[in-house]
Amino acid sequence: MHVGIMTIGLGIPGAASLKDKRHVLRSLIDRARRKFNVSIAEIDDLDCWTHSVIAVAAVSNSRQHTNRALDSLLDHIEANPEVDVEGVDLQID
Repeated sequence: MHVGIMTIGLGIPGAASLKDKRHVLRSLIDRARRKFNVSIAEIDDLDCWTHSVIAVAAVSNSRQHTNRALDSLLDHIEANPEVDVEGVDLQID
């Protein structure tokens, strides 16, 4: 069994309130859960309007599959025009 954990720092430049931020994140998180079958949640900067940190966890029987799934998810997030990826930390055990 291989567990991949990715932490992603996000900038949300269009957010003018926590409500705007949560709308963007809720949409992003819901789509990622459905499309990639991963666990994902906001873990830091909960009260900051223009920044967030999310964590993603994926489990598979293959290290390569776990890595591909998380890489695809990161590509999906980077393609979203409402957020800017500011930093990524990936660990696969």
